Amino acid sequence: MTAEQGLLNVTSDGATLVLAAAGGWTLTVAGVLGRTLEAIRPPPPDDLGVPGRIRLDLGRLEALDTVGALLLRQFRDRLLHENHPVLIVNVRPEHIALIEAVWRAAEVEPVLPEPGRPLHLAVETVGRASLKASRATVELISFFGHVCTALVRVLVHPRRLRITALVYHMDHTGLRCLPILGLLSFLIGVVLAYQGAEQLRRLGAEIYVVNLLGLSILREIGILITAIIVAGRSGSAFTAQIGTMKVNQEIDALRTLGLDPMELLVVPRILALMLVMPLLTFYANMVALFGGAVMSYVLLDINFYQFVTQMRIPIDFWDATVAMIKAPVFALVIGMVGCYEGLLVSGSAESVGLRTTKSVVESIFLVIVLNAFFSVLFSTIHI
Repeated sequence: MTAEQGLLNVTSDGATLVLAAAGGWTLTVAGVLGRTLEAIRPPPPDDLGVPGRIRLDLGRLEALDTVGALLLRQFRDRLLHENHPVLIVNVRPEHIALIEAVWRAAEVEPVLPEPGRPLHLAVETVGRASLKASRATVELISFFGHVCTALVRVLVHPRRLRITALVYHMDHTGLRCLPILGLLSFLIGVVLAYQGAEQLRRLGAEIYVVNLLGLSILREIGILITAIIVAGRSGSAFTAQIGTMKVNQEIDALRTLGLDPMELLVVPRILALMLVMPLLTFYANMVALFGGAVMSYVLLDINFYQFVTQMRIPIDFWDATVAMIKAPVFALVIGMVGCYEGLLVSGSAESVGLRTTKSVVESIFLVIVLNAFFSVLFSTIHI
């Protein structure tokens, strides 16, 4: 029996239905093709109860696009769901890659929200986010291990360290950061002094503005502002630079030449940041205190000699050095996250932008978490 059904030639051979594809299975005929395939019904079972079989011959198929391959997949899935074996034969070589790609993508089922159950949806969203965050944490810890290994190799064999790259990154992350860091630190000192003066003036304790500025800036504010500025400026630059190299396949070229990207790209950046971070923190502290001293003189008529004398009363050795202990740790985290996200760039300009944004957010988040940890630790050991 032979019948014409649009883009299919249908013949029956006993318990086997033979379908011969014809013409082009493309978007322009998707509607007709879909209805044609939907109308196909397999032959009834034979006398022994064996389900009818279908053989689909694609040897005469002239053209195939994504829509045609997807319709073919849906047709096969429908028949398999009805327990009818399907055999696809004579697939042209130029169609094999497209069919495999479309069918592989069709394996991923879209996750649709279940209507009417917002609580379950919220719990599921939180769970997925938690799993994703835990996987990212494990991967970042693994990358930290690679960084430590590379740092130890460089320390054991100092000749492996690229001094030129180290000095270059110290210049870009340190010296060129001074103008913006100084301006923001000065303004923060001014704001803190102004707000403190407004509150303490009501109690007649204006002189304690100096104590407030000294403790808050030296212990917390100075290092936090420095870390946030460095994360937004240098950490994002690390991600963008390494990500662009990843897009241009320069990192693959380094590996092909037998060179280690960790030693060439990651170690110089992290070491440079760890070396300049304490200096930047000290600079930010001094500029912020200077801004506070200027505002104290303008508002409260406290001259600079009185400011320095009063500040020495509550400040001890640990108050002045706590920020210097935090600085290298924050620098390690910022540099590590920036390089890690850069190495994860997938190969497109859009990926560079997304990873750069993620690098800044993760760096600032980790810096604040570590700062809270240090605050609790130092308070516990009375520092």
